[in-house]
Amino acid sequence: MSRRGCSEDSEARQTLLSSSESEEPEEVDSDGGEDILYSSQRIPSQDDQGSAPRRLTYEEAVEEAGFGVFHGLLLLVCGWANASDAVEILCVSFLLPTARCDLQLSSSDMGLLTASIFLGMMVGGYLWGYLADLRGRKRVLIVSLSVNGVFGALASLAPWFWLFLLMRFISGVGVGGSIPVIFSYFSEFLPRLRRGAMISSLATFWMAGNILAAGLAWWVIPASWAHVQLGPLTMQSWRVFVVLCSAPSLSSALLFSLMMPESPKFLMEAGRKKEALHVFRVMFSVNHWRSSKTFPMFGLVTSSPRSQTRVSSQASWCGRLLEMGLAPIRQIFSGPLRSRSFVLLVVFYTISFGYYGLWMWFPELFKRTEDGGSPCANVSRAPQLLNQSSCYPPNTAVYMEGFIVAASNLPGNIFTIFVMDRVGGKTLLSCSLMVSSVSVFFIYMVQTKAGSLVLSCIFSGVSVIGWNALDVVGTELYPTQLRSSALGFFTGVGRVAAITGNVVFGSLVDSNCAVPILLVSALLLAGGLVALLLPQTKQTDLS
Repeated sequence: MSRRGCSEDSEARQTLLSSSESEEPEEVDSDGGEDILYSSQRIPSQDDQGSAPRRLTYEEAVEEAGFGVFHGLLLLVCGWANASDAVEILCVSFLLPTARCDLQLSSSDMGLLTASIFLGMMVGGYLWGYLADLRGRKRVLIVSLSVNGVFGALASLAPWFWLFLLMRFISGVGVGGSIPVIFSYFSEFLPRLRRGAMISSLATFWMAGNILAAGLAWWVIPASWAHVQLGPLTMQSWRVFVVLCSAPSLSSALLFSLMMPESPKFLMEAGRKKEALHVFRVMFSVNHWRSSKTFPMFGLVTSSPRSQTRVSSQASWCGRLLEMGLAPIRQIFSGPLRSRSFVLLVVFYTISFGYYGLWMWFPELFKRTEDGGSPCANVSRAPQLLNQSSCYPPNTAVYMEGFIVAASNLPGNIFTIFVMDRVGGKTLLSCSLMVSSVSVFFIYMVQTKAGSLVLSCIFSGVSVIGWNALDVVGTELYPTQLRSSALGFFTGVGRVAAITGNVVFGSLVDSNCAVPILLVSALLLAGGLVALLLPQTKQTDLS
């Protein structure tokens, strides 16, 4: 390859590290008003001007950009953000066995604490999703991840329960934005035939977040060195653990601000074709960094114009804002999208109630099986009076078991990576929910600690298949201008279910814990049956 070609590829790759400093590619308007980018930034010859350049759709342009190193870097950056959300959500479940003494928490208080981050996610999910469809994916990701990390860290300094609760809520607002937008952003860089496997790969980073949170808890909370005195506030080990859990979110925000471009699909739908062409050039250059191939010349065409929300000019500013915010929901539940939206509403509610309602309480349930037997059979032995001796020193077995359950996601994640594009998300989603229902039922029936741990691992490994399938199906069911809003809305519905599940567990775990466990089993079964009504989206084009 020539020195000139090498320098150009190097310049294009540099835009991945600092897109704001790179030069804009040259363009010229063709007959159809399309933006045409010439490879090597050369001046078109007379022969070039005499022949019409190719005009590619989004899917064709993604295929032209190739698949390779860029997508590997994209997977790592987006995956780390996904893992950071998992760490921030799950860290509460691991600090409960010790923090309940320092903050004087009853079982109902613990249910409220685990529910607080989901309440924030419910608020943030739709808000950030709407802004991502309106203003762009990258900017929203940076802000939401920063909110998540900053307020997650501040929670460690809260001396009172109500302040800790407030900080966790605001942190949840940030998490609620990054989860749905991450999958929209990631999917919009992917070729159609690789989308299912790649989204499944992205979802595996949630497992990495689970393992990281469990590993940090196992390492930090029982450690005698993790105690710091800050004036009148004693930083117990669980507070140090909370600080460490905020680091992944802050580092993810930094990576997105320094390295990643805006979604080319969003740019095309927003009419910013010059910027979209520049992103495709970056993708091509990074993917072909060892090749002498030059970026081809083509124009971009969009499948449909970006719809604009019409708002009455006579309404007040508050009314106009409310009308604009509710417009995507009306579109989601109207026309051809209506039936699939109602089905997804049920599926998101049932899987979120079941997964988060049970998962967040695993450490506490494991603690109650330390002497053997079913967690529900040991209700009478659950500590009612909170004192330091009932929480310290922490039992490391609780964190070891949490680590094992988190690691049990691995087989399910590997399975979905290889099977998703062959079977399709709909089938995997339905089957996963029904098998998860059976495993939860037997968690209630089992009478040994080892059996409870094994069934918990089965539930974890199977339910992650359903989550991965839902991530794939959710991104493929809606058009670009509604994708983040739809995912934000449905994850908000899921957060309502998670809040309900945690409050129900907190209220009944001491009096009649059979009710929430069997309720989880019934809801997962119902969700699996309803999921059969979804359309098949295997290897479909993004609209």
